[in-house]
Amino acid sequence: MRSTTKRWRRRTLAVATSTLAAGAFLVAAHPQAGGAAPPAVPEVADQVPQLTEAGVTGGPASVSGGGTSTSADRSVCAPGAHWLRVRFTELSLRGNDSVTLTGSSAGSYTLTSRHWPGKAFHTRAFEGDCVQVSAALSDPASRFAIDAYQAGDRPLAAATTTVAAVGDVCGSSCNQTAPLIKNMNPQALILAGDNAYSSGTLSEYKNNYDPYYGQFKAITYPTPGNHEYNTSGASGYFDYFGARAGERGKGYYSFDVGDWHFVALNSNITRSTGSAQETWLKNDLAASTKPCTAAFFHHPRFSRGTHGDDSSVTPFFQALYNAKADLVVVGHDHNYQRYAPSRPDGTRDDANGVRELLIGTGGRGYYNFDQSSAAVQEAGNTNTFGVGKLTLSATDYRSDFVPVSGRTFTDTATGKCKKAASSSPGFTVGAEPSSVSVKPGGTASVTVNVGSTGGFTAATALSVSGLPSGVTGTISPSSVTPPANGTATATLTLTASDTASGSAAATVTGTSGSTTQTAKVTVSVGAAGGEAFADDFETDKGWRLNTAGSDTATAGKWERGDPEQTTSTYSNQIKQRGDTTSGVNCLVTGRLAGSEYGVNDLDGGASSMASPAFTVPAGGKLTFSYTFAHGDNATSADYLRIRVLDGTAPTTVFEKTGSATEVAGVWQNATADLSSFAGRSVRLLVEAADASTASLWESAVDDIRVTA
Repeated sequence: MRSTTKRWRRRTLAVATSTLAAGAFLVAAHPQAGGAAPPAVPEVADQVPQLTEAGVTGGPASVSGGGTSTSADRSVCAPGAHWLRVRFTELSLRGNDSVTLTGSSAGSYTLTSRHWPGKAFHTRAFEGDCVQVSAALSDPASRFAIDAYQAGDRPLAAATTTVAAVGDVCGSSCNQTAPLIKNMNPQALILAGDNAYSSGTLSEYKNNYDPYYGQFKAITYPTPGNHEYNTSGASGYFDYFGARAGERGKGYYSFDVGDWHFVALNSNITRSTGSAQETWLKNDLAASTKPCTAAFFHHPRFSRGTHGDDSSVTPFFQALYNAKADLVVVGHDHNYQRYAPSRPDGTRDDANGVRELLIGTGGRGYYNFDQSSAAVQEAGNTNTFGVGKLTLSATDYRSDFVPVSGRTFTDTATGKCKKAASSSPGFTVGAEPSSVSVKPGGTASVTVNVGSTGGFTAATALSVSGLPSGVTGTISPSSVTPPANGTATATLTLTASDTASGSAAATVTGTSGSTTQTAKVTVSVGAAGGEAFADDFETDKGWRLNTAGSDTATAGKWERGDPEQTTSTYSNQIKQRGDTTSGVNCLVTGRLAGSEYGVNDLDGGASSMASPAFTVPAGGKLTFSYTFAHGDNATSADYLRIRVLDGTAPTTVFEKTGSATEVAGVWQNATADLSSFAGRSVRLLVEAADASTASLWESAVDDIRVTA
């Protein structure tokens, strides 16, 4: 692939602050009204990194308090969301002062002075589309501030993240394990040390590790092993990973993935009780608000491999056990071992113990089981390279050992997070899209989602009210029963009479027993004829990524946003346009320029976006603007395509494919005949693919209209 230089427009972001008098309590929420996308949220300098689950959106909010505040409760809301977590940029509580957060459907947590003093952080997630904020402040010096939220588009129990885990890597065989990680497409890769043999020099990282694992550098969270310290101060390790490795000389740090708190520890430096690292660990664990906790480092507390049990890391294990942590990932012995939840002395403790996963199988030889262990080994293997796959939710985990090609050993374990509050049974109701237009004499459809929380599995009756004059609504089926912690769907069909008019915020209501939940959907009656569907992408009209669940792209997926320009240093061509045909937003594959080549162009296969449903008028015509660009390594398997989805059968109405000739990004106009779909409810499917061999591919679409 040819090298390109990414260039982007610089923006200045500022967070407004104000001086609050004693007792002040300020709130200003920014919900996604009418389906509009939330504005961008500024980064803050010193925060606990937060990686998100798929389908998460977010936006700014302003809730703050100071002095002696016992004012009425306030809320941060994102209408239609299944769950919310909020970001604190300040939490300075004195004495017994506290701030309590409560989800509108389930979940409550009280923050005190121990929680992340001096750092910005995201809380755990709360079920429902609002989080109520209640402050009990008696000390004039106590203050707090919330500036943003994250919102989930699926039930919390179904909002999972994937973390790949492995140690003892490169080695002569890490070329076999790297493809496993690529296929997992994880949010993060954690390394349990001994990453570049045999001394962890910068040269060994560049020559042994980087050719295979360098592709994951942007998502890698490392720890050092004893081999890294064969180089003085592990300088090669710290030079290669930079700030991602933590402070030089220390190498311990923490971050959050979804509702999990991960702690990276350095088992090669002082780790005794009362040491700086052990003290930091206890404070870090106490500060976290997450319901689930994992730690990773190199030396195993328990092992039946050649190195055996290592009691020097007992202080780590003790602090984790005391904090009700759930998982520990280690390496050092070149094999795979899974242990029963244990106390620090190895005694099995299924209620409060920490489960250790030893995954020293990244690609460096094999060690036999020739030692005894104080803990109970539940599974093990001494002749298979592979990678651990951790599938994590807000309440539990699943651990899978994934073997390299040609090997058959696998292992699976599951567990519950010990600090995850079990929510009482309940349900949520959502509507997609949240804004829809229907023509006089026409129809439109909305998907109604009923999500289960806390194991809810009861029949839920659905109804709609508050529609514009002349519009009727029918929901089919009229009653659904979601699976425990899953989602059931129904279709709301809106039918407008010839004389229908107006706009209204309709209410979809779900009722089960004495419990009701609602969702809002804005219904507008458009003029007869004219546009059946239009989107300039300045607001969120309800397009959904990968609705069929068959997309394979690993980077540069479709998104709505303001694109940043990229320019090829090989051909000096503009590849991704930094402009749009109207407004500031369009539909684009990986809108950000990134800092280096290949960061945000489309990679790994296909990505798709589906529009909300609309009814095609007689003589329907599709018009739109598009741009696509590629390098001279593209093939005819790469494409930009628009298809009409009529039920489940897609029909291609527009396509541009790649070639071995450099193509620059240029906005162009196109039309397509949709008259054969007249009178039918359809969706548009915008697709792009970097298929066959890896190549540079950028594409965007703007100003889509379907007219009579």
